[in-house]
Amino acid sequence: MKSDQLLTKTAINVDDILVKRNRDKVSHSIFFMVIMALVLWSVNVTIIEDTDWERMGSLGEVLASAGRFIGVDFSLIPNLLEPAIETFMISCLGTLLGVIICIPATWFGALNITPFKPITYPIGRFMMTISRSIHEIVWALFFVAVLGLGALPGIFAIGVRSVGFIAKMSAEAIEDIKLGPIEAIRATGANRFQVLLYAILPQVIPQVIGVILFEWEINIRRSAILGLVGAGGLGLVFFRQMNTYNYHGVTTVILAILVIIIFGEIVSHFSRKRMI
Repeated sequence: MKSDQLLTKTAINVDDILVKRNRDKVSHSIFFMVIMALVLWSVNVTIIEDTDWERMGSLGEVLASAGRFIGVDFSLIPNLLEPAIETFMISCLGTLLGVIICIPATWFGALNITPFKPITYPIGRFMMTISRSIHEIVWALFFVAVLGLGALPGIFAIGVRSVGFIAKMSAEAIEDIKLGPIEAIRATGANRFQVLLYAILPQVIPQVIGVILFEWEINIRRSAILGLVGAGGLGLVFFRQMNTYNYHGVTTVILAILVIIIFGEIVSHFSRKRMI
């Protein structure tokens, strides 16, 4: 009797599992169809309807337009050294400025070390959010309007934009630290600053350095385009070449940017291996 009841319950459970599985398949299929419909609608609205196909011309005309960029303006190369150095220095100084700004942002934004949670924690998180929410070009436009043309607004734009990533990742690393070293340091009678210096920082320094180096690599790319809005560097040269329709010069500037990025990747790789 009990075995019959057990078999009946098992059969009911199997039926329930099969019904649930079929229901999940139907819901997943409907969800997939809705997503595909949205993707197709987006392609139609943003690409098919919004593209000026008549102005673009035939495939041959497109290839001919692209072919104008094939070539190098060797006469421009000597004039790229100073803007290239400026671009590289904008990324370095901007990252350094971002690291300095990140100190209070990380301190406030890490829940387990923030001085006064109701006030300082929202302030730290707000600094991270506003930094990430605004594009570096917008930051550059703001600082160009405030400080004028040149490399300085680019440095400030890079620095402010770096806060969002460096501070957020550093704060999350601090929140995930092990409590054992902290309790051991506190047991010796250490104050909060000593706990931070000897128990917290040694646990997160490798991660923080890795985050800073990664952000520096990104900032090299960012600094290369900030000149488009007057923040100096190779971006400004690129903008001038486009305005004068010197297509070979445009390609030359792109290659110079590529060289700087590769150099930054190499420096970052060896720095990471040596320091982490």
